[in-house]
Amino acid sequence: MALAYLDTENKGYQVIEYLKEIPTKTDLEGILVKLGMPAEELIRKGEPDYKEHFKGKSLNESEWIDAMLKYPKLIERPIVVSGSKAIVARPTERIDELN
Repeated sequence: MALAYLDTENKGYQVIEYLKEIPTKTDLEGILVKLGMPAEELIRKGEPDYKEHFKGKSLNESEWIDAMLKYPKLIERPIVVSGSKAIVARPTERIDELN
């Protein structure tokens, strides 16, 4: 839905398929800074990997980032980045917050 919205609004974009090209720890830390949120808030807690490996655990920032790198399906999506800002585009209309 986010891509269709970006196309409709004639906004250029680059798609990064993080399941095929897992971000580096530095990249993920940079995205979190742009999002302005702690790593745990970017975790998809409905994912089987979360339930199996992390549910009920208390991890620090670095450990949550490492968890997302090991299990990239845990990363909430879609993330839209524009310059020094980023948002999780749910609902899709949140993309307008980047203007």
